[in-house]
Amino acid sequence: MKIQFAVILVLAQSCTLVHAAADQDKPQTEDGQWIMPAKNHASTRFSELDQINAGNVNRLQVAWTFSTGLVHGHEGAPLVVNDTMYIVTPYPNYLYALDLKREGAPIKWLYKPHPDRAAQGVACCDLVNRGAVFVDGKIIFNTLDVHTVAVDAETGKEVWKTRLGDINLGETMTMAPLAVGDKVFVGNSGGEMGVRGWLTALDVKTGKQVWRAYSTGSDKDVLIGPDFKPPYPQDRGKDLGMSTWPSGQWKMGGGAVWGWLSYDPETRLIFYGTANPGPWNPAQRPGDNKWTSTVFARDPDTGAAKWAVQYNPHDLHDYDGVNENVLIDLDVGGEKRKVMLHPDRNGFMYMMDRQTGRIISAPQFAYTTSIKRINLENGLPEVVPDKEPRQGQLVKDICPAAPGGKDWQPSAWSPRTHLLYVPHNHLCMDVTASEVSYIAGTPYVGMEVKMKKGPGDYGGVFSAWDPVAGREAWSIKEHYPVWSGALATAGDVVFYGTMDRWFKAVDAKTGKELWRFRTGSGIIGQPITYRGPDGKQYVAVLSGVGGWSGAVVAGGLDTKVPYGALGFVNAMKDLPNDTATGGMLYVFAIPDAK
Repeated sequence: MKIQFAVILVLAQSCTLVHAAADQDKPQTEDGQWIMPAKNHASTRFSELDQINAGNVNRLQVAWTFSTGLVHGHEGAPLVVNDTMYIVTPYPNYLYALDLKREGAPIKWLYKPHPDRAAQGVACCDLVNRGAVFVDGKIIFNTLDVHTVAVDAETGKEVWKTRLGDINLGETMTMAPLAVGDKVFVGNSGGEMGVRGWLTALDVKTGKQVWRAYSTGSDKDVLIGPDFKPPYPQDRGKDLGMSTWPSGQWKMGGGAVWGWLSYDPETRLIFYGTANPGPWNPAQRPGDNKWTSTVFARDPDTGAAKWAVQYNPHDLHDYDGVNENVLIDLDVGGEKRKVMLHPDRNGFMYMMDRQTGRIISAPQFAYTTSIKRINLENGLPEVVPDKEPRQGQLVKDICPAAPGGKDWQPSAWSPRTHLLYVPHNHLCMDVTASEVSYIAGTPYVGMEVKMKKGPGDYGGVFSAWDPVAGREAWSIKEHYPVWSGALATAGDVVFYGTMDRWFKAVDAKTGKELWRFRTGSGIIGQPITYRGPDGKQYVAVLSGVGGWSGAVVAGGLDTKVPYGALGFVNAMKDLPNDTATGGMLYVFAIPDAK
């Protein structure tokens, strides 16, 4: 049955491991495993394994494969805990445990959460899932119908299952959880359906809600109190989550939390971004529309907000704020700084002081016509008035397009090269805004969009970014948006995938292509690496085109209708010639490596 998209359309655990996974305030060291999608709380996606390196990566071969049998977008990252690999699929969100000790990694167990089928009808951007987390002997992940589930990692038995939202209001869940100590943090999707965004903390042992911070509403609901100290004046004031909206509109104002979360044990803060305001039509929501398109720093125990910066007040172009926040220490201007790197959808690379939120630098990393620059004095983008959507009028050549200079696809940081490896987009759009009414559980957008490849007729870039110099070190142009995650290793190799079915390894220092492999479907998943029970290093990635960018294939959309998938079809109309659907895990190794 063809799904109609609503809008765009265990473990054999050791005591040591359990202690390491639970004690989140101690430094995370390389153990050859991969227990969370971002590899670590700093979201570096860097592995210290170096058996596979720039000198031998060209000898990589397929070690084994595993088919999920599903045709929607596979955006997740596999997990490896001791001698078991875990995979969460797109809807129906199966959780597989694969035995790495046995040849070909046969299935140890399969858990089926049985999400409500009706959730498929309110999913914005395909039926994707971005992964799970291991903590306290459990694999914890989200289901499309707004449940978080904990499964015993050894037996596959359900430990708890908590309902957190309502699909009848347009809420779904696609993000990967983050665990810190005895809590796991999850957020909702559905900004294009007029949901009210939130981040929720659950007790790891019981699944009970500990706290919830809304993205809009009163300070009480947003968990803003006396300790809240934002660095810029426009983010100070009482109940801004209500007063910066037309009366009552904050209740369906978006600000979903479907992207990435990071945690810093030194400052004891979690960092995450909120998504776009609703509707897309900015004329219907005058004001800054707080706290959408915002980064928050919060106390993980209480949820109390410590600071926030709104990247895109009164977001004009669906630029969100959900992209990854990579936490590193850098020498900046002769001073050691605790910084956060955030490549925003607006096309600018933010380097921020993660203790205060103040922006240190924000140079342009992607092609843009919609924003001139980021004003470092007040933290605000200087928008181009001619590119603001206007009701009933066609506005052309807005760059980046709604998926941004970079969407959710996560970057990787190498402490060896001091470069951030960024998979991103090169897209522009033409838009016409229109009046839209809110009806719970239905699309709430108010924008007709037609996307296209940017100047030069290419759709994506994989680049290495030098944050201290504030410039690109090298880049690789790709025909389609680079919608996969990135992986960096101590072997000075960086891995990423393309939508036209290539999985690539490049030299971390120069960007020179070292190896490539043609998969069965386009890659929008997140590559990982691990040490197997045999002592060998492996690299794994899920292929399976889909998501917003691949909806033209996964949803079987008509390429003659350019406005399909909220306009993404027009930019991807040749994708059906280059890939088909089908989820497959590929695992690679060097055959004779020990």
